[in-house]
Amino acid sequence: MRSQVLATRPLQPFLHDAVVVLRAPAQAWSRPDGSMGNAPIDGIAVSDVRVVSGFRLTVAGLPGEHVGTLTDSASRVRFRSAHRSLDAKGADPDVRGTLTRVARADGVRHEFELSTRLTHAVEVDIVIKLDTDLTELQRIKHGIGEPASPVVELDEESARWGDGVTRVTLDAPGAIMTRTATGIQMLWRLAVPARGGARLALDLRVVDRAAVVGPAGADIPWHPPKLDTRDSRLRRWVDRSLDDLDALRLTAGGPEEFLAAGGPWYLTLFGRDAIWAARFLLPLGSRLPIDTLRVLARRQGTEHDISRAEQPGKILHELRRGQVVIPEEGVALPPTYYGTVDATPLWILLLVEVRASGVDLVQLREFRPALEAALAWMRDFGDRDGDGLLEYFDPTGHGLSNQGWKDSADAVQWRDGRLAQGPLALCEVQGYAYAAAMGGADLLDEFGGDGTPWREWAAALATAFRAGFWVDDPDGAFPAVALDTDKRAVDSLTSNIGHLLGTGILSTDEAALVRDRLRSPELSSGFGLRTLATSADGYWPLSYHGGSVWTHDTAIAIVGLAAEGFTEDARELARGLLRAAETFEFRIPELYSGDGLPDAPTPLPYPAACRPQAWSAAASIAVLRVFDGVSTSAR
Repeated sequence: MRSQVLATRPLQPFLHDAVVVLRAPAQAWSRPDGSMGNAPIDGIAVSDVRVVSGFRLTVAGLPGEHVGTLTDSASRVRFRSAHRSLDAKGADPDVRGTLTRVARADGVRHEFELSTRLTHAVEVDIVIKLDTDLTELQRIKHGIGEPASPVVELDEESARWGDGVTRVTLDAPGAIMTRTATGIQMLWRLAVPARGGARLALDLRVVDRAAVVGPAGADIPWHPPKLDTRDSRLRRWVDRSLDDLDALRLTAGGPEEFLAAGGPWYLTLFGRDAIWAARFLLPLGSRLPIDTLRVLARRQGTEHDISRAEQPGKILHELRRGQVVIPEEGVALPPTYYGTVDATPLWILLLVEVRASGVDLVQLREFRPALEAALAWMRDFGDRDGDGLLEYFDPTGHGLSNQGWKDSADAVQWRDGRLAQGPLALCEVQGYAYAAAMGGADLLDEFGGDGTPWREWAAALATAFRAGFWVDDPDGAFPAVALDTDKRAVDSLTSNIGHLLGTGILSTDEAALVRDRLRSPELSSGFGLRTLATSADGYWPLSYHGGSVWTHDTAIAIVGLAAEGFTEDARELARGLLRAAETFEFRIPELYSGDGLPDAPTPLPYPAACRPQAWSAAASIAVLRVFDGVSTSAR
């Protein structure tokens, strides 16, 4: 009986076997043959609204037989099919179909070409059926409800549907259009010449008056690296990653660009994700990082608003088209939400690193007020109880219970599997805050201010960290993942400790202890770092934050190891990411299974993982730096 109940509850769609094309904020998900409608994720969406849920193409009344899928870029894919009902005698296929799907920022264009080697002309009916929709992606993510059935208006060779906020237009030149129970049917009578081909096209465009993000410009805001590496896998990973990152560029109410967190659920502004992606990409130029700083500074908190978790100086967590509801966790977030403990120090660190990259101080003076406000937030609001450490807590009961990068409800566990009770102080956040205060102090000095108080504040934080976070097990000492509400060190071994490297909060000996734990088989899977060590009772290789591998998480540790002088250890972890990149055809997803070598010869998918994901793609540049350094060519 229980299994029947579980089988009918709402489920998040799996994504691992779907084909996606995107040009933010538009995206299209399908089966490998190009059809849509046989999986919950299938469809075309723009600005967080799915407008098409089904797409089926037939030739002479039959679907083609899928032959192969060709990915030309993040925004263009071709689906090849054979149509043997039209063939002459013999074993070779004589008639081939090519469906080309191209994503633009405002929609998707399809072209279908039927080509033949037959010695006679063919006239054939091509039918495409679309299931129309107007469902918010957040409902799809949580498996809630069936696709909507909007009223469709038909004109000759065109159709329209919408709800007063979202408006969809479909143009299909040459087609006879009729309504169906679920949407639209388009019929073309296609004349294919002997030994030739003929084609048709349909173009879908969407206008969303509620959109909070918009398309980026044509000019890519980074310089491509010179790929002198001998490892072809690294070259291919970097090439595909930069193509994906190009497709993830967005704007939000101004000309400045940032990277959307990822598809399908996060084609919008997330403070933490945008900052990390910009930090990874900084070696390729400062334009995107500076734009990211501006976008977030413009939305920096200015008032106390418990419902939005807003506080003066705090950096945004996420920007949405509407309320975000996570039913299974009792979460309901407002469209503009500040519930993150780490985005503020990370924003400071990005500014510090932009200056360290050689950007002129004059160009950065505009950020001084935001810098001072962000520093003050760490001291006045980030440290809730005055113990010198940064903590987080959701007082509303419907915000995020965990507000570090591992933000799922079960992300912070004791070794025995019990959930830690908040307010929580995460170990990596203390490292971010220490580095942000020290780097911010230097910047304040350069701006003509006085950074001394922030150096003193950072020193006190480091003392509190050293006193409270270190724990022991039979293999020695390591930093706890967090301090709980009673200031007890939560004793599980996690990948979070890798984020401490390079922040300056660790002594040389402490950094070596962290290095040793990162390369242990408990954490290192051979394909990257597990989020939770196998020694923990709560470890599970398919747990979102409790045993899976996240690409960006491992890349942060790689950068930190290199900064501490552990170059070969950094490269060994990087080799693990390269193994994973090859398995996933060089588009590494958001996360993947923590199953490791030698039991698993390749990493297995986490079936619901998003892709492409900005910080996963940008991690390729961190790996490139460790192996070859980064030099760029002029554009």
